[in-house]
Amino acid sequence: MTLRETVQQIEKSLSPRYGAGEAKAMAGIIMEHLKGYSAVDLVLYGDREVSDFIKGKIDAVVERLLAGEPIQYIIGSTRWHGLTIKVTPDVLIPRPETSELVDLITDRYGDTPDLNVLDLCTGSGCIAIALARSLPFSKVTGVDISDGALAVARDNGKELKVSVKWLKADVLNLSMTGTYDIIVSNPPYVLESERAEMEAHVLDHEPSLALFVPDDDPLRFYSAILSKAPRLLSESGRIYFEINPLEASSLRDLMVSGGWQDVTVIKDIHGTDRFMTAQRPQR
Repeated sequence: MTLRETVQQIEKSLSPRYGAGEAKAMAGIIMEHLKGYSAVDLVLYGDREVSDFIKGKIDAVVERLLAGEPIQYIIGSTRWHGLTIKVTPDVLIPRPETSELVDLITDRYGDTPDLNVLDLCTGSGCIAIALARSLPFSKVTGVDISDGALAVARDNGKELKVSVKWLKADVLNLSMTGTYDIIVSNPPYVLESERAEMEAHVLDHEPSLALFVPDDDPLRFYSAILSKAPRLLSESGRIYFEINPLEASSLRDLMVSGGWQDVTVIKDIHGTDRFMTAQRPQR
């Protein structure tokens, strides 16, 4: 079977479940992962024969995709913020919206050297790593409670050649010391009641620990972070959150009542309330 015929077969197999556009994209990802072929290569070398060995590997990937497993976990990585980020079922697959959170920070601080940055609930380490690469001479610390997540984050930091300090700690009971110019967090914020609206591949494969909070305590991570952040932030330090749009108003009220200054809700590219930033309360 030729390369062209193989790609067509992948698309035919996946289209009923994922649609033609996504099936085409997945076929390209599979061929790049298994053979190193770019989209241009697939056109230029379409008449090349595909070995039975590679065909077997392709069939195995397609089978897992048809069972609903995310392609990022199958190939072990995802492209995010211009970086190749390793992912395993121990960490969430980084979302495009989270890339916007990084941009908010780098747009404001991109010319400011020697910043001390703390990333809470770091997961794959994607935020910490992207900031370490973008902020000049910054010192970045990534914190998570999961040993599995921290192992992935360390691998990502090593592979992408950035210096990030990784720490195991429970954000709900944080006992850190130090002074930081920026605290950033994309903590669990999906309500348990939202499970019914979520896609099966997320529920079945991504870590619930990093996703869900109880309906009766939706701000538990934000409240815990906000209770400790004032003593960790420098005088002009700022906090940045990714948020559940359903809880934007409640979180804003919590921060205003806690004395946080310049509390600002920011929409993502889709026009949804997705981020919140504020300057630390005055001492």
